[in-house]
Amino acid sequence: MPNGSLSLPARLYLLAWDTTRNELTGTAHPHHLVRAGALAELAQRGLLVDDDGIATPADMDSRTGDAVLDGLLELVRESLPHRWRSWVPLHARVTLEAVREQLAAEGCLRVEKRRALGLFPTVEYALERVAVVDALGEEVRQVLDGPVRPAEVSDRDAAVVVLGVAAELRALVARKERGQHKERLAELAERSGAAGPAVRKVMAELCSALSAAAAPTGV
Repeated sequence: MPNGSLSLPARLYLLAWDTTRNELTGTAHPHHLVRAGALAELAQRGLLVDDDGIATPADMDSRTGDAVLDGLLELVRESLPHRWRSWVPLHARVTLEAVREQLAAEGCLRVEKRRALGLFPTVEYALERVAVVDALGEEVRQVLDGPVRPAEVSDRDAAVVVLGVAAELRALVARKERGQHKERLAELAERSGAAGPAVRKVMAELCSALSAAAAPTGV
């Protein structure tokens, strides 16, 4: 599975895996991160547009061919209007589960069926292709650390980094180290909205929502 063929939400989900422990421990809110990635990709493709802060389908018929993205498009079309920030948590586990099912079908995850308390059937997932995730993590850290100039980074790669850092993905950078990358992150944020000012505004809104969800509570 070439990393470049993975959608934004799929890449962000895989980056949340700790490959040494085979656990999804890279972020406290994987469902928010995955939903933000799906929203970002739809905005970059021009299928969701910004209408005075509202995430709005560009039309009623377009499809991407990706089940995760098309499922979110359909959800937005059938729902009341919401701001981008509101869409990050709203029914976000639907998108998370769609990503898991997609990656399991492609052989990147392994489905493990168990019974909770010995009674209730549950489905859990384990990482099957550790090498793919390790390679993906290395690619993303290269985008964050250089040496490629931000202007030469694709908008999708830039979006993975800025959304991942906003969600405090452990695979990228610790909160206390974020200041060391401040200038680079600002340039990558600009690059993630290369399609135009409206997309840059959307990316800023999504990053803000992820940062707020990741912030410590009770402080």
